[in-house]
Amino acid sequence: MRYRLKQIHCRPWLLLGLSQKLLESHYENNYGGALRRLNAISEQLASLDYASTPAHVVNGLKREELVALNSTLLHELYFASLGGDGKTKPALAEALARDFGSVDRWRGEFMAMANALGGGSGWVVLAYVPRDGRLFNQFAAEHTQAVAGGIPILALDMYEHAYHIEFGANAKAYVDAFMRNVDWQAVQDRYEDALKVAPPRPLVQQEFGDLPGIDVEDVRAMLDAGKPLQLIDVRATHSVSRVQEIAVGATWRDPERVQEWMGELSKTDPVVVYCVYGFHVGCRAAIALREAGFDARYMKGGHSGWKAAGGPVKMQA
Repeated sequence: MRYRLKQIHCRPWLLLGLSQKLLESHYENNYGGALRRLNAISEQLASLDYASTPAHVVNGLKREELVALNSTLLHELYFASLGGDGKTKPALAEALARDFGSVDRWRGEFMAMANALGGGSGWVVLAYVPRDGRLFNQFAAEHTQAVAGGIPILALDMYEHAYHIEFGANAKAYVDAFMRNVDWQAVQDRYEDALKVAPPRPLVQQEFGDLPGIDVEDVRAMLDAGKPLQLIDVRATHSVSRVQEIAVGATWRDPERVQEWMGELSKTDPVVVYCVYGFHVGCRAAIALREAGFDARYMKGGHSGWKAAGGPVKMQA
């Protein structure tokens, strides 16, 4: 694939405190250089005989391809982030306040991250993470670090080439100038586009219909708060014998004998049952309990999920 140059998004002659000379050098030499390097690497990769090429050659080229590709993407976003009056727009201001406490709190964190890179190298990026439905500030060192699944909507280049011609070692003044020129309408437009990206599809227990489940973290919070809860381990006998431990606060019961031991439970307090991973066994036990009139749910993730979340366990008596 041959990558094509993107026109500079901002109008360099209209920026306040960032000179036309600085922006032209940045676009022509650094963005352009990354693009030229990316195309050269792509040509090398296209000509490889992967069956006979040494692994270290493939490894090196693919690493360099990643650096060059991310460099072009981040530079294009950087130029597209400039050209405004630095004043946040209402919808994005509301989102920043929701995720950071306030716009000022976000701005303080973003600028502190940028200033921390002064004299070094890297990027500061505001990204939207569909999985969590929130905005997140991140570093992008060497053009490659990134939040997997995150969608960048604002990028600040903190490599010295972005400011040294004009600001010398005064990176803080450059950061201040950048913030005064952010095109927040464009950032908000990208945020609105990012909102349309669906998070990874969750696991749906289709065969069990609308059976209610509960997250491991919520179960632990109920136990920690001392709320009434009957936590029942319904892992099959062979699973319990293989891993002889149990969640603290839980009681093991044989899932094959639900009808026998359900009479020991209270119908007043909620019941949470779990198996190994939160699939069939726990779901079937929860269904049996609900059909008998209990307020029962299965714990998503099961015993394995409980351990993955750091839930305390003890050895079976």
